[in-house]
Amino acid sequence: MEKLEYIVPCHFGLEAVLKRELTDLGLVITCVEDGRITFAGDCSALCRANVFLRSAERVLIKIGSFHAETFEELFQGTRALPWEAYIPKDGRFWVAKAASVKSRLFSPSDIQSVMKKAMVERMRSVHHIDWFAESGAAYPVRVFIKKDEVTVGLDTSGESLHKRGYRKLVAKAPIAENLAAALLMLTPWRGDRILIDPFCGSGTIPIEAAMMAAHVAPGKNRSFLAEEWTKLIPDKLWRAAREEAADLEDFAVQTQIQGYDIDEEMVSIARANARLAGVEELIHFQQRGVEHLSHAKKYGFILTNPPYGERLEEKENLQTLYRTLGERYRALDSWSMYVITAYEQAENAIGRKADKNRKLYNGMMKTYFYQYMGPKPGGSKR
Repeated sequence: MEKLEYIVPCHFGLEAVLKRELTDLGLVITCVEDGRITFAGDCSALCRANVFLRSAERVLIKIGSFHAETFEELFQGTRALPWEAYIPKDGRFWVAKAASVKSRLFSPSDIQSVMKKAMVERMRSVHHIDWFAESGAAYPVRVFIKKDEVTVGLDTSGESLHKRGYRKLVAKAPIAENLAAALLMLTPWRGDRILIDPFCGSGTIPIEAAMMAAHVAPGKNRSFLAEEWTKLIPDKLWRAAREEAADLEDFAVQTQIQGYDIDEEMVSIARANARLAGVEELIHFQQRGVEHLSHAKKYGFILTNPPYGERLEEKENLQTLYRTLGERYRALDSWSMYVITAYEQAENAIGRKADKNRKLYNGMMKTYFYQYMGPKPGGSKR
């Protein structure tokens, strides 16, 4: 198939991270917008993006875009798209999600219903049949409407790309795998540097760090919905992407990645998840409270997702917890610290204003990524 355009959604505020990832993969970016990036490529680019991207949420084939202020315009615009080029006669297709911002059409259920009818009408006129069994592979559609501009994409990933396949057991408030990876990429940390997460929970941040250090592709151990689209995407392209990923792996890398949690059960869960990810030998997990955070070496990194205080019993202890984190950080020699939290008094409790503060969205929750920069090895400031 000729070159296509692909839409890759990501967390709001992390577009620059995803842009760098796509560029590093050699993919051609055509558009950068809030919460998503569009790039051009052939079907092998689709496979590689699904297998290799760490910060993305999913990969969509862009079917088309058009202007619509009324449901009639939405119907006609959807009907005009070449659905038959992607979906076979027995394909199971539906509008899985509709999102609307500052547009006249805003009801997701109505948008989904109108577009489904238009898709059926298009397929009916092309294939000259009145009824579709929809017994074959799944072809879920996602639509974004912003200021009456409709963008339509076909979801190739299926389950969100943050689901790597290793996290069978989770903490009470886990951080998404793709968000954890993106945070790591926002820091100067590299695989041979010290990294500690003192609130590691089910181990997501240390595991993502270890996978990055060993060049383990995040999509290595999972499947993707478009693997069922054999007429559109040959199986050999998926095999080639996975072979490329396997060739890059380096489990001989020397790491200094540590995860601590006060809850012994969480430490056991983190170890089990690291084992499933294949990086258990690259991480040291330990039951330890934040008050015991210490390290003899210089120039390390703390990257952590502490409790936000969503539960009443947590709120009562938040000030003490963040104050303790700040005290232990200051006791370390020439370290950097990165904290993502929704707790708005975090800086006051830590006892120092962050050098940088980036607003991010963890799902629908507004959070802050506080960045405390230590000196680089050799003495210069980051």
